[in-house]
Amino acid sequence: MGNLVAIVGRPNVGKSTLFNRLTQTRQAIVDETAGTTRDRQYGKVEWCGKEFSLVDTGGWVVNSDDIFEEEINKQVSIALEEADVILFVVDVMNGLTDLDMSIANMLRRSKKEAIIVSNKADNFSLHNDSAEFYALGLGDPINISAINGSGTGDLLDLILTKFTKNIEEEALEDIPRIAIVGRPNAGKSSLVNALIGEERNIVTNIAGTTRDSIYTRFNKFNLDFYLVDTAGIRKKAKVNEGLEYYSVIRSIRAIENSDVCVLMIDATKGIESQDLNIFSLIQKNKKGLVVCVNKWDLVENKEQIVIKTFERAIRERLAPFTDFPIIFASAMTKQRILKVIETAKEVFERRKTRIATHKLNEVLLPIIENTPPPSNKGKYVKIKYITQLPKTQIPSFVFFCNLPQWVKEPYKRFLENRIRDNWNLSGTPINIFIREK
Repeated sequence: MGNLVAIVGRPNVGKSTLFNRLTQTRQAIVDETAGTTRDRQYGKVEWCGKEFSLVDTGGWVVNSDDIFEEEINKQVSIALEEADVILFVVDVMNGLTDLDMSIANMLRRSKKEAIIVSNKADNFSLHNDSAEFYALGLGDPINISAINGSGTGDLLDLILTKFTKNIEEEALEDIPRIAIVGRPNAGKSSLVNALIGEERNIVTNIAGTTRDSIYTRFNKFNLDFYLVDTAGIRKKAKVNEGLEYYSVIRSIRAIENSDVCVLMIDATKGIESQDLNIFSLIQKNKKGLVVCVNKWDLVENKEQIVIKTFERAIRERLAPFTDFPIIFASAMTKQRILKVIETAKEVFERRKTRIATHKLNEVLLPIIENTPPPSNKGKYVKIKYITQLPKTQIPSFVFFCNLPQWVKEPYKRFLENRIRDNWNLSGTPINIFIREK
């Protein structure tokens, strides 16, 4: 069960720069124009062997020209509700503002773990200026410079001490945890209700380590799994307000807590950008995937050709990862909904696939012989030996060769596809490592 850290603060204090610095990416676009894709505000941070998720709420404010106080209050309240630790970023060059004070009031009332991050302390003479942030009543400000990285190591050390949940704990029995995710209104609740049906007594709620992940044990029709509660199940009173970002943050939680994700797509709408965002979350977290095209009962023309075209369109939008099952179902008429769960269970089993080393070498070495990695500056890469790593979360294969640095992404993808051609790993991501012999 991962820890979630949220970054809050008023505009232009350097939230995105800090996000990029901590996740070691450059993906959040720092020139903040409204409406840059939402997916960019979520990333993983690794520090001292621990991993946590980071969310930059600032990327979600809609009207960035004139940011209203309520918009910021909304992001802070969402962060408060979902995150374990809050990084409250303030700007030491500009000093305290009324907006900072009002955010601090919300944070103090919530009793959540909050850290004041005094950003833009690019040199030591500015460090003394951060003393005024004691007025926020949230403890010691930490001086950092997100631009040049000074102080961020201390900040990360501090974040790790604030986690109350232990990351290692929590081993549910070896039963698949299935999360049903998708855009609002794709039919997640209907699917859950159709599954749970009237026989509610069979279902038991097992609360996760925190109240945000509720596992529902589902045990009938020879199926036994945990359903990870997601956005659709607890409805908010003001749904229309923060719908987008509620659903994204909730999906993050559900995806991280699951083994296999069922991505619901509305057959009447096709794939939209938010589906792609959720898909990329599933990929970043290396989870199994089943795509469920819901509301299939509303589609007039159900010939094989239409189904094939629809499938192809979905795979093209989600490329390069195309090896996953697609199921056409209808939660309303209950058509094929058990198939969805059965398939998710199969994907869960496939994550544990073990392929014998001699088989791997027998099948793949001749293929590699025929299509070796492209030579680079007259250097030829020779892959000598392949084996699968033991006890990994998803199937992981190591290819030993003489010049690992010359094997680039496209060739890794080629290797992955050859593995998929020969063994059924549909729906599960796999890792390909190239190592020196």
